[in-house]
Amino acid sequence: MQLLPLAPGRLRQGSPRHLPSCSPALLLLVLGGCLGVFGVAAGTRRPNVVLLLTDDQDEVLGGMTPLKKTKALIGEMGMTFSSAYVPSALCCPSRASILTGKYPHNHHVVNNTLEGNCSSKSWQKIQEPNTFPAILRSMCGYQTFFAGKYLNEYGAPDAGGLEHVPLGWSYWYALEKNSKYYNYTLSINGKARKHGENYSVDYLTDVLANVSLDFLDYKSNFEPFFMMIATPAPHSPWTAAPQYQKAFQNVFAPRNKNFNIHGTNKHWLIRQAKTPMTNSSIQFLDNAFRKRWQTLLSVDDLVEKLVKRLEFTGELNNTYIFYTSDNGYHTGQFSLPIDKRQLYEFDIKVPLLVRGPGIKPNQTSKMLVANIDLGPTILDIAGYDLNKTQMDGMSFLPILRGASNLTWRSDVLVEYQGEGRNVTDPTCPSLSPGVSQCFPDCVCEDAYNNTYACVRTMSALWNLQYCEFDDQEVFVEVYNLTADPDQITNIAKSIDPELLGKMNYRLMMLQSCSGPTCRTPGVFDPRYRFDPRLMFSNRGSVRTRRFSKHLL
Repeated sequence: MQLLPLAPGRLRQGSPRHLPSCSPALLLLVLGGCLGVFGVAAGTRRPNVVLLLTDDQDEVLGGMTPLKKTKALIGEMGMTFSSAYVPSALCCPSRASILTGKYPHNHHVVNNTLEGNCSSKSWQKIQEPNTFPAILRSMCGYQTFFAGKYLNEYGAPDAGGLEHVPLGWSYWYALEKNSKYYNYTLSINGKARKHGENYSVDYLTDVLANVSLDFLDYKSNFEPFFMMIATPAPHSPWTAAPQYQKAFQNVFAPRNKNFNIHGTNKHWLIRQAKTPMTNSSIQFLDNAFRKRWQTLLSVDDLVEKLVKRLEFTGELNNTYIFYTSDNGYHTGQFSLPIDKRQLYEFDIKVPLLVRGPGIKPNQTSKMLVANIDLGPTILDIAGYDLNKTQMDGMSFLPILRGASNLTWRSDVLVEYQGEGRNVTDPTCPSLSPGVSQCFPDCVCEDAYNNTYACVRTMSALWNLQYCEFDDQEVFVEVYNLTADPDQITNIAKSIDPELLGKMNYRLMMLQSCSGPTCRTPGVFDPRYRFDPRLMFSNRGSVRTRRFSKHLL
């Protein structure tokens, strides 16, 4: 595959590609917002950054187990975050949060459809110009490379088709729509290229590896680079490479404490799951679990090839490498066969490993981070002034560098807008309209009123989750994860009412936050101030803003 940057005619004004040809004075003017500690004046080229993003890879249920090379080459050579979360457990909203550094209520991507703002014309016009790759390219002079799954509706005819190349990318190799392994189409700098089902030339994870290595061989050596590689694995259809299709034959989905049990005292959608699960459902989810791990072995190979090439080209010591996923996944928890979309740890917690300059090896951080922090962190690495952005997240670069006495957040927001169908699901005629993602034995994974918002809180004394549903009950779920890490017991009716009120108020504040107000002190921060009178004056407007079905 010939690696070519965007044709000159496709370059946007303010997006320089050949900055070294500028005069020194002009170069400093263009990069003025990105000097930071890696200033051009100091004669040091700013660090490179690689972001590796998998699709539906859990952390709680052993999703990193197959990735021995990745753990050795990134985790053991840098820092592993044990408390990394996504603000929405669904592909497109989560990926939009990564790119924009914003919570879903601020980027307005609520599901995986065009109507839900996934890669829509509105998204392209309002959000894409302000993503962190667009800033890296236009303001910091980075070469920017994308390969893999972008957003689920990318390439849709009503959204510009495959000719659309988002602002901010020098090299663009994007998958049309959702994850596949064979028989897919790529947009290569705006031109469609179809792939078939020949493993040696078409297996998508390997194609992404090869084109990434090509970029490292043919990129400019005068500008720093940013690479985002978004693999299909381990998303369905879970098609492993031929050499890995017999791996993990004796592996089964973890039988942890919340596996195949009834979701007592939980939202009705969880309670409707049939317990115990049928043998066919268990066999299906075990097979899915095994195949998911098989697909990750090719991702492990990709990471190894990439790190070796960076080392061979002399770039490794000046490159930060981030590894994470867009959301978690469940296989049998609370008798839900397979999916994401729920508020529990298995769906919202993801792997996050980082190596790079100034990061000591074999470090583990318990600090609470979210994927809205990736953009600010990468811009901070580039030396960009974060005050010039409207991002909700925080840079965790000081954590990576081992800063002491660091003031950090104690909570993050998780929000999801449920989806349902206006007609009865044909596989479940006994169920009313409004549900979706139903399995043959009529266990449904989503519904219109599976619409919730949560505060996930971690502090020295508390490990807590508080959630509210936007339904007729205004159903509440609260979990003490110190005593109950599997989130089996909902303590909403037994927790201290004063604490419940504080968590409710904090949730409302986060649901309406934007930029700096998303980083204000949480309930368990000594700086937190609580005025219960504000709960009543603000409650209606805040809930209406977050749970509107017409956000666009």
